[in-house]
Amino acid sequence: MSQYIIYFNQQWVGDHTAEWFASRGPLANAVVSDMKDAGVLVFAAGVDEDVDSAVTADATSGTVVTSSGLYAPDEQYIGGLTIIDVADDQAANEWGGRIAEACGWPQQIRRVY
Repeated sequence: MSQYIIYFNQQWVGDHTAEWFASRGPLANAVVSDMKDAGVLVFAAGVDEDVDSAVTADATSGTVVTSSGLYAPDEQYIGGLTIIDVADDQAANEWGGRIAEACGWPQQIRRVY
């Protein structure tokens, strides 16, 4: 078995109505439930959209320094992630596709070591 991260950048979500978002929640929850039932779910969560609440820990100077905000401000930032433990790339891609379909926006699928 191998672990994979399935994630999206917040900017990939697009602009939608509150009703549209509300309609996606049950679909996404159903996929997460299916992952639990299949025994492949390790972890899934959305990430706080308020990037100003981020904290950076940097030890490149030899001393750990923590500071408020993003390490390097960027136009894109992670919006949510799922970690799964599956047999192969094909299974990971299938779950990633199901998440993308349920959420209504693209997902990136990458193996983690």
